[in-house]
Amino acid sequence: MTGRDLRLVAPACVAWAVGWVLTLVTEWSLMAAIALSVVAIASIVLSRRRAVAAVAVAASAGVLVAVAVCAALPGRESDALDEAAEVGGVVEATVELTQNPRVVTGAFGLWADDAESTRVRFDAVLREAEVAGVTVRGAIPVQVVGAVDGALPVIGSRVTATATVRVSEPGDSSAYRLFASESIALVAPPPGFLGWADPLRSGFRELTATLPGGGGELLPGLAIGDTSRVSTELDDAMKVSSLSHLTAVSGANCAIVVAAVMLLGAAARVPRGVRIALAAVALLGFVVLVTPEASVVRAGVMALIVLVSLARGRPGGGLPALALAVVVLLVLDPWMSRDYGFALSVLATAGLLVLTSPLSRALERWMPSSLARVLAIPLAAQLACQPVLILLEPSLPLYGVAANLLAAPAAPVGTVLGLVACLVLPVLPGVAYAAAQIAWAPASWIAAIAHTAAALPGARVPWMDGLVGFLVIIIVTLAALGVALAGRRRVLVRGVAIAVVVVAIGSYVGAALITPRLRTASLPAEWSMAACDIGQGDAVVVRSGDVHVLVDSGPDPDALSRCLDQLGIDRLDVFVISHFDLDHIGGTDAIVGRVDAVVTGGVPDPRGSDLLEQLADGGADIHEVVAGDHGRIGGVSWSVLWPDPKDPAAEAGNDASVSMVMDAGGVRSLFLGDLGEDSQRALLATSAVPDVDVVKVAHHGSADQLAEVYQDARAEVGIISVGADNGYGHPAESILQTLSDTGAHALRTDQLGLIVLARSDDGLSAWFERSPPGGDAFG
Repeated sequence: MTGRDLRLVAPACVAWAVGWVLTLVTEWSLMAAIALSVVAIASIVLSRRRAVAAVAVAASAGVLVAVAVCAALPGRESDALDEAAEVGGVVEATVELTQNPRVVTGAFGLWADDAESTRVRFDAVLREAEVAGVTVRGAIPVQVVGAVDGALPVIGSRVTATATVRVSEPGDSSAYRLFASESIALVAPPPGFLGWADPLRSGFRELTATLPGGGGELLPGLAIGDTSRVSTELDDAMKVSSLSHLTAVSGANCAIVVAAVMLLGAAARVPRGVRIALAAVALLGFVVLVTPEASVVRAGVMALIVLVSLARGRPGGGLPALALAVVVLLVLDPWMSRDYGFALSVLATAGLLVLTSPLSRALERWMPSSLARVLAIPLAAQLACQPVLILLEPSLPLYGVAANLLAAPAAPVGTVLGLVACLVLPVLPGVAYAAAQIAWAPASWIAAIAHTAAALPGARVPWMDGLVGFLVIIIVTLAALGVALAGRRRVLVRGVAIAVVVVAIGSYVGAALITPRLRTASLPAEWSMAACDIGQGDAVVVRSGDVHVLVDSGPDPDALSRCLDQLGIDRLDVFVISHFDLDHIGGTDAIVGRVDAVVTGGVPDPRGSDLLEQLADGGADIHEVVAGDHGRIGGVSWSVLWPDPKDPAAEAGNDASVSMVMDAGGVRSLFLGDLGEDSQRALLATSAVPDVDVVKVAHHGSADQLAEVYQDARAEVGIISVGADNGYGHPAESILQTLSDTGAHALRTDQLGLIVLARSDDGLSAWFERSPPGGDAFG
């Protein structure tokens, strides 16, 4: 196979597509395997033509992935864990880490119990769990979020956690999510074949801690993939300047390791077979040292395929090796098909293999050949990755190619010298320190480029988000490549490509710049209540005139910012925190410094201390409220129904959610936070629920509800703030039926997007961001 051999590209694409779909709808996996098997067999039996044989190979790749999904399903399911997730039960779990923990910053950090704890998130396999007297054993993939006291565990370690369970969303690599309510405890270190790397990593981390500035922060990531010292400011700058791939080890590092071993072996006249074996061992050791992230695993498998080809005396090209690596990895782990890191790694490599040469030739028409070849490399990678990057961040890095061009010469120098420093540190600390100091210079150069590019005007150009933005950027990219690569004589191709570029840019201007302004202008002029579409979480704005009160901030600062911008809100008079779960306070970073007063519950919750301090530092006055308290600002007034600190049912968390009746602009609304049935019953025992116009349905429409609360409220509208395909079954059919029985219209953010309510002479009316399903309308 040659570098331009495309025979394995189609099987890789089919395997990827099959994995992407079937990990989302796993119940189709068996039928898909059978159907693809029929296609493969029929192709072989009915014809021997090369094109049909290619169909057979591609279908066979799809069969392998479909079978892999089928085979994995029994190991991802547990009736006991499903039941615990449904009722909010607690499990005692022992898990084995499959990745190093990542320190959770921002709002996640609010969950740390004290200053000595570090809040982390990591993937693991659940080895054993006690669930309501039932013992669950296996290797179930889970994601764990919790606090760790002292040193962080590492990949391969076993830890225990007392945690609540939630079923992961469809398509997630983890089957369940465990939220530890107590500190995670280490019970066993990693096995020897993994444990040897941890002292090297920790020693190198301590060594680089003595190096100043951005270079000291970035060097561990460049050399061994350790991003723990990268500050939020540097991380943001690296993302804005399109240099984030340098904050951690990428596939290029694997190529450097293999090439170094092969070149040194050749210089020492080591036989080729021995060189290849040594390169394979070095590659495996490097993957363990930097920990097997998706991009590193992809590069490692690809490099191993190339080494095997060399050992057989049949060296293959880069594109076939990449395609085969994709198929192998997706068969081993079909859920990798939905991993953004894996996608970016594959696309960047494919872009370099396919686009670098033609882009270089095209650029040579306007600049010297040497400069064209250098510029073509970052441009090829950027063009290939941009559609996926749009899904992660709907904007274009204006200076991304230039920043990569300037950083490219420094990256391999910092990587190699940093890796040398890490490896020799235990035996030659002086040499290691000298190498690290030299490596610090290129790392500092990269950090300086990132900060400079991020600070330039228009560093990020806004782009449409979601599927529309993804498709438009693909059209623009293909059309731009058509213009650049068509050549002078291909007038028709160039004309069509230019026309597509013009249409695509026009679509962007319309969808990204004009449509949002028209949509905002179409909002009711005197709206009184708005439920933001922020995914699985709560963020509701109540308004009267110029007074704005926000109840909860949802899970994501960016989503909250977009909603407030759409509503034309720059500053909030009051921010009500119902309780301190992430889906209610995760977006708070978007409003710090923009809030005059904060209202929170009077039931102590240690998770909230850091957040409240942050809001107070931003100029907000903090007010604790309990059942019976009242308040008013301008035309907005409220009465607190819950919590009652003296009631045993008001335990910190969901059951202590601040629940209140709020009047604004002629609309009376009831907010229930995340109260469950027991705490709703306790609320009714202490407070009378008045008639209201709107009820913000508790806990995103979970089944844990008390129908009497909704019967007493007699609301005209029930707002359910819920994420699409949330994995929890929200909203439950039971609460939808309860709302229907009480005469309330159920309005869901997952279906309608932003929901805005207003009071007029004709009664309560509603405005929706998206058309209601089935054409149903309200107001």
